[in-house]
Amino acid sequence: MSGEPQRPALPTRVDSFGLPADLAAAVEKAKAYADAALTANTRRAYASDWRAFTAWCAAHGLDSLPAAPDTVVLYLTDLAGRLKPSTLERRLVAIGRAHTAAGHPAPRGHAAVGLVRRGIRATHGTAPAKKAGVGVVDLRHMLAALPADCRGARDRALLLLGFAGGFRRAELAGLDLADLEPAGDGLRVTIRRSKTDREGRGRTIAIRRGRHPETDPVAAVQAWIAAAGLVAGPLFRGVRNNGVVEDGRLSDRTVALVVKRAVARVGLKPERFAGHSLRRGLATAAAEHGAPERVIMRQTGDRSERVMRGYIEEGQLFQDDVGRYLPL
Repeated sequence: MSGEPQRPALPTRVDSFGLPADLAAAVEKAKAYADAALTANTRRAYASDWRAFTAWCAAHGLDSLPAAPDTVVLYLTDLAGRLKPSTLERRLVAIGRAHTAAGHPAPRGHAAVGLVRRGIRATHGTAPAKKAGVGVVDLRHMLAALPADCRGARDRALLLLGFAGGFRRAELAGLDLADLEPAGDGLRVTIRRSKTDREGRGRTIAIRRGRHPETDPVAAVQAWIAAAGLVAGPLFRGVRNNGVVEDGRLSDRTVALVVKRAVARVGLKPERFAGHSLRRGLATAAAEHGAPERVIMRQTGDRSERVMRGYIEEGQLFQDDVGRYLPL
């Protein structure tokens, strides 16, 4: 999260006392709207980061609010090398948010803090660790290794739909049966909200029937719905060891665990994979087979051409590499 902009300062310092009732209520509503701009995971991360900073200050007899720039410099220096630079950047954002909310300037803007930040990045900065994408061959092996029970039917549907749709794990977890509509040669799937759609405009993508029965995402989803007896509500749900399907939807973390368990069954290292591996695998495989960038981005909902081109370049690595031109 290096370089992540802080949200603009809001008039949270204004005291409700002395303000007209409608303006006093507006101050609190502004705080709620500002928080709504962040995902639940981001809010939890910032709250955890702020608790870590206040605990460190208390242990060293230093004030955390307002924190002197020297305090923040010492905090960063103490953790440098133990935490990733990106994690330290996120903690700085959390510290800044707490200061801004209380009417104090964010320490991040101080020259000494900025100098130490740049020094930490230069000394400890590393390329971000990328999770591996699930390739088509790997996906076939993973599907073949799934058990022939209700949980296996769910995981088959989740893996195939997640791959074919290029879904983020939270998008998969958030799907309801009402979001799926038979259409043409497959399904129309409506994604109500996603990471890049915080306003909830939604978008609809096509999931085409597969050419092969064992990798047909539409058939896999239909088989799971029939096996679980679903008629409404969440599409992907927990399945107990005795085969009973639960009412509540899977969490996005459980989606990642399904992927990790599936790759582990076929001898791959689960730590190299995550829920994002299905999305990355779709983009890479589509590029490898000649899909245009605009088609891939329409499916995944990506807005960053830089990120998408990274996937495409990975898929085209051996299509036009320099080795083709060397007399070796």
